[in-house]
Formats: sequence, structure tokens, C-alpha cells
Amino acid sequence: MAAPAPHLISVFSSPQELAASLAQLVVQQAASCLADAGARFMLGLSGGSLVSMLARELPAAAAPAGPASLARWTLGFCDERLVPFEHAESTYGLYRTHLLSKLPIFDSQVITINPELPVEEAAEDYAKKLRQAFQGDSIPVFDLLILGVGPDGHTCSLFPDHPLLQRVTLTLPVLNAARTVIFVATGEGKAAILKRILEDKENPLPAALVQPSTGKLRWFLDEAAARLLTVPFEKHSTL
Repeated sequence: MAAPAPHLISVFSSPQELAASLAQLVVQQAASCLADAGARFMLGLSGGSLVSMLARELPAAAAPAGPASLARWTLGFCDERLVPFEHAESTYGLYRTHLLSKLPIFDSQVITINPELPVEEAAEDYAKKLRQAFQGDSIPVFDLLILGVGPDGHTCSLFPDHPLLQRVTLTLPVLNAARTVIFVATGEGKAAILKRILEDKENPLPAALVQPSTGKLRWFLDEAAARLLTVPFEKHSTL
């Protein structure tokens, strides 16, 4: 697998600057999608540190667009644990508490799992909800997916040599059907695995298999996470 084009890897001086730029990119993508009358902005979110990043920056960034624009957003989740929404590891629960409570986005705009179902039935139910939201597309095409990277190179719940456990996850065909995919990683602890993902062409980890067939792939990293990279990247500063 070839490394991403240089301009697709963006490195920021701090997680705070990264988060601010990420929020602006979400708003710009939404505006572009919603320029067509009747269109919706289909956004897929991962959990982890992305929750706090978006909760801190997205409400203010999205405010100028107004409630009428946000009413045309639809949110799904790239990876979800099969736990009640009140549980500390529920992706939707965390976003509901920390982000959605600050935005004029209603429950009807959010595609969630049914945590009361067994895992296989929950996955089938979530797939049905996606088909309904995407008007019957055999593979949902998200306008924007924001993904994290695990310390072993996994993304969503696509682990290297590991079966899916009590999780519901978007699969690789869905990830690769998206119009834009952004990976976000911060901290020195991600540096070694990012070097493997972005530079090791012989033994691709799950995150390296995300290569949108017709869409764009971008990486948003802070300097600590990017410190071992030898592939070209663009440095950004919002200061």
C-alpha cells in the first residue's frame, strides 16, 4: 500500500490547534454538502479522545450556520460498545452528554444501536437503521467519517488478528465508501504505530487498509504523534 499523498497528512503544534481545525473542517464539509437543496450531511463519529475534542470546539464552530443547517445533519457512530447509553463506555452516551447537549440536534437525527439486543441482532438492527437513513444504499456513503487509531493500529473495532467482541462497528467497505475519511491521533504514544501505518507497505495494519475508493483520506496529527514520520507532511498553525 502506498503512503498517502504528502498534502493529506496535516500536523499541528498541539491537540488544541488540531481540535480547532478539525471542527472547522466538519463545518466546511457540512456547508459543502448542504449547498444542494434537500441534501443532508451524513457524519460518522468515533469515540475516545475525539469526544472531548469535538465537544470543546464544534459548538462554537457550528453556531454561525444556525439551527436550520444543523437540522439537516445526521449522525452515526463508527464503533459502539454494547452497553447502556448511560455507561461510561457508550460512544453515543458520551456524545449525548458532552456534545449533543450543546447543539440543536435532535434524537431523531442520530443513528444509534439498540443496546438491549444481543450483539449479532444489534448489528443487524444498526445496519437496518443505516439503510433507512441512507435511503436503501447497499453500502452507506458517509460524507465524513472521523476515525481514531488504537495503539495496536486498529480503527473502529477492526483489530489485527482479533474477532469482534461485544461491539457494533462499521466495516471496511463502509469506511472505504465514504466521501472523506479523517484519522485523528495525538500524543507520543501513537508515534510508533503511526510510522508503521503510514510507512510500512508490506504488513498493513487495519487502519492502513482504510483507502476510500473514490473519496479523500486525511490524517490530522499533533507534533508528538508525528515525530517519527519520514514521509512528507504539512505543518499547520492556527496562531
